[in-house]
Formats: sequence, C-alpha cells, structure tokens
Amino acid sequence: MAKNKKIVRYRRPFHINIGLIVFGIIFFYIMFYIYSYFTSVHISAYEVVPGSIAMNNTYTGLALRQEETVLSEYTGTINYYVKDASRVGAHSLIYSVDSDGTIARQIAAASEDVSSLDKESLDKIQNRISSYTGSYSSDEFYEVYTLKTDLNAELSEAINLQALSSVRDTSTAAVSSSDFHTPNAGKPGVVVYYTDGFETVTTENFTVDMFDESTYKKVNLKDRDSISTGDTVCKLITDENWNLVIPVENDTVKNFENASTIRIRFKKDGTVTRASLTIQKKEDTSFLILGLSDSMIRFATDRFIEVELLMDEESRLKIPNSAIVTKNFFTIPMEYFQKGNNSNDMGVMVRKTGKNEENEAEFVALNIYFSTETNYYVDGDKVKDGDIIQKPDSLETYTVHDVAELSGVYCINKGYAVFRHIDVIYENEEYSILRSGTDYGISLYDHIALDGSAITENDLIHE
Repeated sequence: MAKNKKIVRYRRPFHINIGLIVFGIIFFYIMFYIYSYFTSVHISAYEVVPGSIAMNNTYTGLALRQEETVLSEYTGTINYYVKDASRVGAHSLIYSVDSDGTIARQIAAASEDVSSLDKESLDKIQNRISSYTGSYSSDEFYEVYTLKTDLNAELSEAINLQALSSVRDTSTAAVSSSDFHTPNAGKPGVVVYYTDGFETVTTENFTVDMFDESTYKKVNLKDRDSISTGDTVCKLITDENWNLVIPVENDTVKNFENASTIRIRFKKDGTVTRASLTIQKKEDTSFLILGLSDSMIRFATDRFIEVELLMDEESRLKIPNSAIVTKNFFTIPMEYFQKGNNSNDMGVMVRKTGKNEENEAEFVALNIYFSTETNYYVDGDKVKDGDIIQKPDSLETYTVHDVAELSGVYCINKGYAVFRHIDVIYENEEYSILRSGTDYGISLYDHIALDGSAITENDLIHE
C-alpha cells in the first residue's frame, strides 16, 4: 500500500518592509521637489534696509527780514561809526552828517593817526585775529578775505570813533554847532549798509522773478562821502525772526509734504540749525518757506543764501530700482466695502445670476493694495471689468471699470510673490528711498524680489 506523500506548500508570513516605504516617500519627495524647482520661478532676494542715497539737496533761498530804511534829515559830509551787520541800541551813534564839512575834515585828518587807538580797540582787533588763527583750516582759505573785510570794518569803526572823540576834545564848540549832526539809531536792531529793493518784500508778496540772481542789484551805502536830505543812510533789521524762501521743483515738493520742521546747513559757514517749514505755490512753482529764529545777524548782509536741506533718513527704506514694477488695479469707492463671512475680511457684494436667472448678491472678499481718501485699489483676481457691486444697506450699485496704476515691489517673505505698494520719496539711477510705515506697503527687513519684472503675483519663489 502506497504511502500518502501529499506536500503542503509552506506560506511565508507577510512582512512590511519599512525601509522600502521610507525610501519610496523620500524618492517621491525628491521628485516633487525637483519638479517644483524646475517649474517655479528662481529669483534673487533683496532685504529691505534703512539707508539714504547721495542727492543734491543744496538750494539757494531768498532771505526776507523785517527791514527799515533810515533816511537822512540833513545834507553834508557823512561819517559812519558802526561796522556793517552790527547790533545797535536805540540811542547808539551810527553816523554823523557835517553840513559845511569842517568837522568831517578834522575827523578825516585825525583818523590818519592809527597810533591813537586806545587799548580796548587794539585788544578787540587782536582777539579777532587770534580767534581766526586758532581755527584756521587750509580747506577754508576763502575766509581770509572775510577776515580782511571784518578787520577793515573794525579798524574803520574804531578809528572814526577815536577821531570823533579827539575832535570833540579839541573843538567842542564846532562839534556842538548846528552844522554837525549825530542822530541816534532811533530803535534797536542790526544795522546794514546796503539797499536792493527787497526791503518791503514778505512771504506773502514775493514773486517768481525775484529769484533771478542775474538781475539782482545791490547798492553800497558806504560808497560815498556826502549825502542829501531824504537819502538812505542805512537799514535797520528790527526782528530776529526771518524767513528763507526756496523754489523747488513740483515733483520734489512731495518730499516735504508731511514735514513741519527741517534741519538745514548753511553752506557759507557750515552751521546747522532747524527751521519751521511750510509750502506755498505761486505761478505753477512750489516754494519752501523756512522760518528761522536764529542766525539772522550772521547773514544780515546776504540776500541770497545757499543752504543744504538735511533730510533725516533713519525712518526711510532703501531698495534697488530693479525691484520696482507697476501694476494696474481696479478702483472701487470705499462706501461699497463691508466686512463679511463672520470675519474681519473686507469685501464687496457682487451681483451674480442665480439658478433661476435672478440677480443675487454674493459677498466676495478682496485684497486691498492701496487706498486714497475715497477709493480702495483691488486686483482682478476676484472681480472683473463690468461686475456690478451693491452698496451695503442700499440699492445703489457700482460697475467695476475704472483702473489706476500703482508702483510697487513683490514681497516674497512667504515663498510666493505678493505685490506691495511703495511711496518713493526720491531716487537716483540705481536706488530709491521709500517712505516707511505706509499702509499696504513694505517694512524694514522684508524680502523683496530683486528683479520685479521677472515674476508676477502669486508666483512660487525659489531663491
């Protein structure tokens, strides 16, 4: 009898190969990454930093002051006793007029003897020279001529006063005669010896043609020996407050629209001060009106003054011009916006045709890219030209159609491109300076696309 030789196949137990599964996941991830890498946009990023750019902030302004002309009540030979741009009191002796010339000739003769100067006058001149030599710089050699002019004026003042004193001591009767006149200043102020026709000009009545320096004429009142009744003897500046009016280009004036004060540097001596700032427009030209309460006496003899406007850069952003793009947006009146979907999302009610071909209003949340006083700027992703939107709690409607252009950059902080509006203050060939803290704009240390023209909204970005 044959033996039963039936063989049962052994079934191996099923084992999950974890290593193979992990390898498969990694493989598919790598393939997806490679696919994404080759199908996404590769762009260089730029980190927004604070900064400034070199630009010409130097302007020439028209100095307007409270000036009063002093007219002579006499005719005769004139002598001056106070140097130009000096502060005087109401009873100060500024000049004398000799009707017959006798005293004037004696003063002229006495002034030829420089050795008669008193110690106080000599010490004053010596201190002036010592002060200059102590701060001398070869880079400012031009100040030598200023020193020369000042010394000549101080010598002339000291010599004339000394000569008048000498004549008074030797000829008291002649000095006190009716032919020799020594009027007082009449009121305190700063005395200057020139006229130019701008004495009555104010920040209200100046004109554009006054800024043409080629037509400017200045009359030196000390360049004469005699004077007639009614002639101008000198001018008195009677107020420390003064104004500097600066013409600027209309596209430049926006740099100053939000400023009430500004720091300026006088190019003449390098001093820095702060001035109040207002903007005025005349004959299609914009003007900055700088109000100052100091430095007046230093520039009392100047009508046109060159200054540098020191614009603070700490709160401003610097970006390359290659990042800047323009994009068109629909403009929709603000009153058509509302919050919806039980959230803080802003949007509009868009009329759409329902199943029964009836008009229904559906809330559509919109991304706002910019706003004016009356309108919001939105893109065309969720609304299109011709869409009709309904005003909240009203039957009024608005048809989406109007378009406006904005300048901006693509922010790539989240790995995809998002358009952000920018407010350019000024620019050069390579960089632009932006106003910071603007709504819907960029912030310090944001990452933006270095080449804005290479991408579009919502592109995935690989740096």
